[in-house]
Amino acid sequence: MRRVGFLGPKGTFSQEAAQKYVEGKDDCVLYDFGTIQDMLYAVQRGELDEAVAPIENSLEGAVNATMDIMAAEVDLLIKAEVIIPVVQNLLVRKGSKAEDIRYIYSHAQAAGQCRKYISARFPDAEICYFYSTAEAAEAAAKGGSNAACIASIAAAEVYGLDVLERSIQDGERNLTRFVVAAREDSSRTGRDRTSIVFSTEDRPGSLYKILQIFNLWDINMTRIESRPSKKRLGEYIFFVDIDGHRDDQDVKDALTMVRRK
Repeated sequence: MRRVGFLGPKGTFSQEAAQKYVEGKDDCVLYDFGTIQDMLYAVQRGELDEAVAPIENSLEGAVNATMDIMAAEVDLLIKAEVIIPVVQNLLVRKGSKAEDIRYIYSHAQAAGQCRKYISARFPDAEICYFYSTAEAAEAAAKGGSNAACIASIAAAEVYGLDVLERSIQDGERNLTRFVVAAREDSSRTGRDRTSIVFSTEDRPGSLYKILQIFNLWDINMTRIESRPSKKRLGEYIFFVDIDGHRDDQDVKDALTMVRRK
């Protein structure tokens, strides 16, 4: 059986993404983990075969924890991706009303996706952050009537909460992209994407010279992000996604040139 991890507890969007990934695969068993770091390290140690980890959201951008760990702490590859629509909801204990709310529990990404809503409806509420939306829902279920949480409908069902308001995210197209991390990547399918991470010399035009290589080979870049190298101030590493598989001839040639730079 293939062991697949997701960021728990039950009721998270990560669980939804993991279930979508293993749909139709009878040889998979899902395991929930408390942190992204624990989950990715479990793959590194061979305790999991794959891990479904969030990497970017269409409203809030990159999930830095996943990017930093993948770049610097583990030696894993990305073998697939899963993109799901994210609908955030305001959940409360049964009987609680909007005028009772003084605290809003959520994950930082989820709260950020509902920034306008919170500002308009609950400008005086204190935002309390948790490691996952499901953890926030569990805390709201155990808290008083003055606490609400931002989470999924699935979390409301798991923790016995009422849905006070539905679809409260700021944008209609709220999508989260998850990557499937493993010790090996996938074979070519003809509809592939390659993710690379690199640093450059501290010289004028260094990044441009790298990106120009993809232009010369007519390779489309679908994403570029930068993160501090955590070695010294002003030094960055770059994450780039390009269309194509690393075994495609044009991608292979371009990556050979990138390594030379």
